[in-house]
Amino acid sequence: MEAIVELDHVSVARGENVVLHDVSLRIDAGESLAILGPNGCGKSTLLKTMTSELYPLVKPETRVRILGRDRWDLTELKRRMGVVSAVLPGRQTLHTTGFDAILTGFFSSSTLWPNLTVTAAMRERAEEIVTLVGAEQLREKVVGEMSAGQQRRLMIGRALAGASVHGEVKMLLLDEPSNALDLGAQHDLREMLRGLAARGIAIVMITHHVEDILPEMQRIVMMCEGRIVGDGTKSALLTEQRLSGLFGCEIVITERGGWWSAW
Repeated sequence: MEAIVELDHVSVARGENVVLHDVSLRIDAGESLAILGPNGCGKSTLLKTMTSELYPLVKPETRVRILGRDRWDLTELKRRMGVVSAVLPGRQTLHTTGFDAILTGFFSSSTLWPNLTVTAAMRERAEEIVTLVGAEQLREKVVGEMSAGQQRRLMIGRALAGASVHGEVKMLLLDEPSNALDLGAQHDLREMLRGLAARGIAIVMITHHVEDILPEMQRIVMMCEGRIVGDGTKSALLTEQRLSGLFGCEIVITERGGWWSAW
C-alpha cells in the first residue's frame, strides 16, 4: 500500500533541546490513527515534522518521505495535506463569512484579499465542502460570531479546500481538535470526522483525550518524552495499565459501541 508518511530514525530539536528522539513511523494511504500522549510529549512537533514545518537533525540513518517524496515546497505540500492546528482562527479571519473562510483554504490566506482570484471551480468545490462538513447554516455567518465548535468545523473545511487543489484529499491532520469545545460540540465534531473517514480520507489525530479516538481508528501511537512508546491496536494499547503508565496516574477505562472513555 502507498505510504503517505515515512519517518525513519528521526530526531528533532527545537532551540537547543532535542524534543523528538529516534522516531520511526509509517502511515499508509487511507489509514486513520490517533497519536496519543500527555501535554509536552512531542506530539505537535511530530505533526510539524510530517508537514515539513520542522526538519530533523542530520544523521546517516535519518529519512523523511512524505507522499513518496524526500523534498517539498512547503506551500505545495500544504495543498496536498489538510492541516488543522489547535489554534482557533486569527484576527483577520474573524471578519470573514463562513463560506469565504473555506475559500481562503485554496490560497492559504487569512482572508480573501482583493488580489486573490476565486474561480468558478473553487466555488463549486467550496459548496461541496460546506455540505461535507455540515456548515450549511454557517455560510453567511461571520467567523468572529461563531462558537468554538463552529469555528473548528470551518477550519476543517478550509483545510479540505486547501488540500483538494491537486485532486482528492488524502490526509487530514488534526492537532487537539476538541480543545475549547463543550460536550455537544465535541460530539458533533467527532461525528463529522467519522463521515470524512468513511469517505476514505486518512485522519491522523494528535490528542491527549481518549474520548477523541474515533471507532474507525484501529491504530494507536503512544508518545512519551519525545519517543514512540507504543504502536498497535486499540485493544492492545488502551488498557488501564498502559494508560496509567503513559499519563502518570491511575486511570480507569471503559469501552462502549466503539468509543473509549478514561477517567
